Amino acid sequence: MKSTFYIPILLLMMLSGCTGTPTGVTPVSPFELQRYLGQWQEIARLDHSFERGLSDVTATYSLRDDGGVKVINRGFNAAEQTWQQAEGKAYFVGDSDTAALKVSFFGPFYGGYNVAKLSQDYSMALVIGPSLEYAWLLARNKTPAKTECAAFIESATELGIKTADWIWLQQCQ
Repeated sequence: MKSTFYIPILLLMMLSGCTGTPTGVTPVSPFELQRYLGQWQEIARLDHSFERGLSDVTATYSLRDDGGVKVINRGFNAAEQTWQQAEGKAYFVGDSDTAALKVSFFGPFYGGYNVAKLSQDYSMALVIGPSLEYAWLLARNKTPAKTECAAFIESATELGIKTADWIWLQQCQ
């Protein structure tokens, strides 16, 4: 594990200091954490230093003993020819029926994690961070259907996310 992967995450949490939901974003409700757990593929994201240069990015969620969620983010850094990984923890900011969480990769510093759109079968998710400058399109597999991607892109655009700025790691089929 490289400290360079953690430092930008820490700075993000310190600078944003926000565990809330951006204006206009409504976290998914009802939400079933058990169905959300497991591995997700990062399909697209907005650019940020803590993920810059990473490909094959996954996010894996599992239950923690304290009732929270263990978060493992992993990606391949082609320039260094190494895998980088960060482990964090997440907790609901309100009731567990609403997909609004706070996530931390360093000590007491948390940032918002809001599932703004989720497919009925929990196969694709649009996640928004503490502001609309942080957005990810996640899917259970690396090649989601183009029609499903289009629906999520439309939702992101309606929220004010600049989808033209997204970095596409995987292709919709």
